Amino acid sequence: MARGRVTREDWTMAALRALARGGVAAVSVDGLAGELGITRGSFYWHFKDRDALLVAAVELWEQRTTADLITRLASLDDPEEKLREGFRTALGVQLVPGLEPALVAHADHPVIAPVLTRVIERRIAYLAELYAELGLTPAVARRQAVVAYAAYLGWAELRRVATDVVPEVSVRGQRGRAGLKHLIDQLTAVR
Repeated sequence: MARGRVTREDWTMAALRALARGGVAAVSVDGLAGELGITRGSFYWHFKDRDALLVAAVELWEQRTTADLITRLASLDDPEEKLREGFRTALGVQLVPGLEPALVAHADHPVIAPVLTRVIERRIAYLAELYAELGLTPAVARRQAVVAYAAYLGWAELRRVATDVVPEVSVRGQRGRAGLKHLIDQLTAVR
């Protein structure tokens, strides 16, 4: 990627790719500088230390995969369509392949834990709101949201370790779309 100027986002995306490949231990300034084709000096223009990079990386993941998606879904009126589109996006396209399972695997890390907890709580609360709008009682909507989120995590992990079982939608075409459609149909069949 060698170029004249590497941005803060370049560093954070490289950190997310490293997290997906090898967990927190894989996020090293020297390793990322090598991946970016630059010296490590650029790092210090953007971050105080490695932990600051980790925070920025997981907060970027939070913004792109949760806050931005919820904002985009707000333009839809029908709660079932919000669920379907949200699941299509979350289950179909990955910001960084393998990232979600890697973050969950580091749920006890002091930098990862608070962001991961915040993301999980926000996603489940949002799903529960949508299920309640579809007519489920608050308690049942919450249970359904937890089940849906568990299915999402399972899908993400299977996609990481068993690509023949859960093929990437954009890569494998019809087979991936059919499996994804079936899962979404199951998660939205609440009426």
